[in-house]
This record gives sequence, structure tokens and C-alpha cells, in this order.
Amino acid sequence: MPKFDATTARCLVFTFKEGLLSPVAHDLKLRVERFEIDIEPASPGAAPRLTARFESRSLRVVCAMKNGRDAPDSLSAKDCTDIEKNIVEAVLDVRKHPHILFESTSIEPAGGGYLIRGRLGIQGRERVIRLDARKQGDRLVAEARLHQPDFGIKPFSAMLGTIRIKADVDVRVELPASAAAL
Repeated sequence: MPKFDATTARCLVFTFKEGLLSPVAHDLKLRVERFEIDIEPASPGAAPRLTARFESRSLRVVCAMKNGRDAPDSLSAKDCTDIEKNIVEAVLDVRKHPHILFESTSIEPAGGGYLIRGRLGIQGRERVIRLDARKQGDRLVAEARLHQPDFGIKPFSAMLGTIRIKADVDVRVELPASAAAL
């Protein structure tokens, strides 16, 4: 059974700003630094299965984003520390909910990739989501858009709501395509 972690795979979260003062804020690219993904390939009489466990506390700022591109010099070290503290304490409340869990319910071939459906648990709430996975070079890239309020998460806001994070965030998981055969 193939297993992946941050040494062999990558999990990124993209947040997007809005609000009256959003021009002074930043879209963000975050990385999950501690996670495990297990894949059980299909076998006679058994469908493929994917399970994943992500440590909420391990989300780290990679960089700000401008117009969909990395803007690595836009944030100071203090900015990154403050953002990470807000994620851990205010947004995800990792003391009560230290892990984010995913378990597939179906994996189907689709357009040269896969359509993965499953249950995602965040902050004690579980929702059915779908990931669209496709091969990009030597990677299998799965992406999903998550609506934070579906999981009881109030998107971060500051300055009386004049700077906010949009309710939808994008998640991207990248695995080595050769090892991730389903």
C-alpha cells in the first residue's frame, strides 16, 4: 500500500482576501507540513481506497500571492508568525481539533485522471467532498474547493470586517504519479 507524507508529497491551501481594505491584504499560499496519505489500490473484489490525516497545527505560510503568482517578499517573518498563530488559535482551534481527516468513498477514472469522492472531517464536522485528480508531469494533483462555514469555520476577518478571508479556500494535494496508481 503506497504511503505518502511531507517528504514525498505536498499539500497546499490557498486563501483569498476580500473586503473594503482588501488591497492592503494578501492572498496566501499555505503548506501542511505534517500529514499521512495511504492508498490501497484496487484489487479483485475491492475498490481503491484513500485515507488521509493532516495535522491542523502544521499549517505554515509559504508566501503571499499576487494575481495568482507567488509574491515571496510581500510578508515579513512577523507577518507569517501572526498569520500562523491566527490559523492555529482563532480559525482552526487546534487544541480541540488537532486533525483533519479524509476517507474516500469512491474513486473513479475520469478524463485521464480520477474523480475522488469522500468524507472530510474538520473541527468535528464531516462533509462529503469531491476531488478532481489529474496527472501533471510526474505528479498526480488532486484539487478541491472547500467552503469554510460548512465545517463550522468562521473565515478570518480584521479591522471590523474591512479585511476578510473569503469563505472558499482551495486545497491542492500533489503525489508522485508513479507511486499513486489507483
